[in-house]
Amino acid sequence: MNGKIFNLEELFRSGKERLREAQIEEADLDAWYLLEYITGVTKTAYYGNPKADVPEEQAEEYEVALAKRAEHIPLQHITGRQYFMGYEFLVNDQVLVPRQDTENLVEEAYRHIKEKLKKEPNKKVQVLDVCTGSGCILLSLMKLCGQIEGTGVDISEGALEVARQNGERLKADAVFRKSDLFENVEGAYDIIVSNPPYIRSAVIEELADEVKLHDPYIALDGKEDGLYFYRKIIAQAGKYLKPGGWILFEIGHDQAEEVSALLAQAGYDKIDVKKDLAGLDRVVSAMYNKG
Repeated sequence: MNGKIFNLEELFRSGKERLREAQIEEADLDAWYLLEYITGVTKTAYYGNPKADVPEEQAEEYEVALAKRAEHIPLQHITGRQYFMGYEFLVNDQVLVPRQDTENLVEEAYRHIKEKLKKEPNKKVQVLDVCTGSGCILLSLMKLCGQIEGTGVDISEGALEVARQNGERLKADAVFRKSDLFENVEGAYDIIVSNPPYIRSAVIEELADEVKLHDPYIALDGKEDGLYFYRKIIAQAGKYLKPGGWILFEIGHDQAEEVSALLAQAGYDKIDVKKDLAGLDRVVSAMYNKG
């Protein structure tokens, strides 16, 4: 930057303008997050001294980050981080960026885990996460409850590498295994959770650039009607669930009726639908009651 000295206020102002021009939906917020990420300056420190000088190398790094965000590269792919359930997860272009909607699935699964532990307080709960991605669902459950033995499976080795790194960072002793759904799964589980690809193929092109261009396609595509993976998982899951075990899915907001019907046809009991904070159907759970 030719030796020019920048201060925080100037950089933040230019960052907001740059992202607004690029039509980034939350331009001001993202400009701040990138500034905070690169400089380490908190909002309290910023407002205490907005004219504080920024080293030239950090100013240059900020410009590079802004250029990436202006190209609609997700903020989380630039920082490599995303918070989920209060924990920091590593993310990259090999995994879906963990979303707040998915916290509903974790919370509902945790409720069932606590109910099981009330009945059998000294036992470990066996949890399987199908299509684990970054591992955020399974690892969050394991951090919330120390009595879980967790296994996560995914078809993507790139995703599994991210999940393993997250497990190490969070000190959660999960097993992550490459598997096309249940292909390499053994044993029986108390809980199966899954946030499978559920977006209809034709709809993917309508998604925001941050999603359709940067999230892994195989983690989005639920085939023609969006139900492909629900059908496959429900058809096979009974072989890996203990009697009285639960299966829980994240779903698209308009898929509750169809996924519930698939579960009912497969003989599952106590089918239940939970809504997210926006009042949209988000989680379907059901109990496996066959011996």
